[in-house]
Amino acid sequence: MEQRALFGQVAEDAAYLVSPLRLPPNRSPFVQLRLDVLFAAPTLVELGELASRLELEGQTFKVRYLKSGRRQTYEGEREAERRIGARIHGIADMRAPNVTLGLLAREEDWVLGICRSAEPVWLAHKEKPNNYSTGLSTVVARALANIAVPQPEGQRAIDPCCGMGNVLIEALSMGIDIVGRDINPVAVRGARSNLRHFGYDDTDIVGIGDINELDGTYDAAIVDLPYNLCSVLLVEERRRMLDSVRRIAPRAVLVSTEPLERDFAEVGLVVMDHGTVSKGHFVRKVWVVSGFVSGVMSK
Repeated sequence: MEQRALFGQVAEDAAYLVSPLRLPPNRSPFVQLRLDVLFAAPTLVELGELASRLELEGQTFKVRYLKSGRRQTYEGEREAERRIGARIHGIADMRAPNVTLGLLAREEDWVLGICRSAEPVWLAHKEKPNNYSTGLSTVVARALANIAVPQPEGQRAIDPCCGMGNVLIEALSMGIDIVGRDINPVAVRGARSNLRHFGYDDTDIVGIGDINELDGTYDAAIVDLPYNLCSVLLVEERRRMLDSVRRIAPRAVLVSTEPLERDFAEVGLVVMDHGTVSKGHFVRKVWVVSGFVSGVMSK
C-alpha cells in the first residue's frame, strides 16, 4: 500500500523498485537505500568501461555489491566489486569512504550508482514517555502517514483520534503539516508530552476534540478507530464517525479491527486501496478511502 501511494507501483518480483522519483530514503521504514543510477550496461565488462569515465579524484570510494539483485557466491560478489573498483579513478577506502557506489546485477543488465542509505529515524521514536500497549508501532504509523500524504508539499492532514501521537510524530518528522485531536484528555496530555520529548512545539498541534464536532477541512485524515473493550463502537456511532471523516477530508486512511465495507457504502466512502497489518494474532485492517465520486463529493 505504501509503495503504491509513494511510487504509483509496487515491486512485484524484485527486492528493488525502479522509479524516476528521488524520495528521501528514510521516508519509508521499508526502504534501506536509494541508488542514484550513474551507468547501466548489459555486461560487467561493459559496465567497467563506463565506470572508467567516473572521476573521483581527491575523494575516497568503495564499491558495494547489492544483494537486492541477482545473487552470487561470496567470491563472485567480491570479484565483481574489485573489477569495477579497479576501473574508477579515485582512492579506494573500504572503511570510511566519501562515496559508496552500489553495484546491482539485474536480470537483464548491470547497474552502478551512488548509494543513499536510509537513516532509520523512526527507531528513536519507539522510546516515548507515554504509550498505549495496543498503540500503532512507529513503523506502521510512519507507513500510514506516507499512504495518506505521499506528497506533503501544500497538504494539510489531521489525525482526529490521535491517542498518544504516534502518527503525529512520524508525520512531523517527514515534514507533513498535521494536527491531532482526541476526545480523551489523558491521551491529549500524553501526546503533548511525547511531542515535546522529540522537540516539537505541541501548542497548536494537539488539542481536545470530538471527531464529530470538528470544524474545517483537510487534504487527508488518518484515523485509527477505537476498538478495545473500553471503547466498543455501536454501528450507529461508527457510521457517524465515518461520515465525519468524509466531511473533513476527501482522502483518508482508516484503521480498524472490524470489517467496515458496509459502513463505507452507507456513508458514501469509496475504497481506493486496502490491506492488513498483523502483530501476532492481533490483526488491523487498513483502507484508503475517498469521499469523492467522479469529482463530486458523496452526500
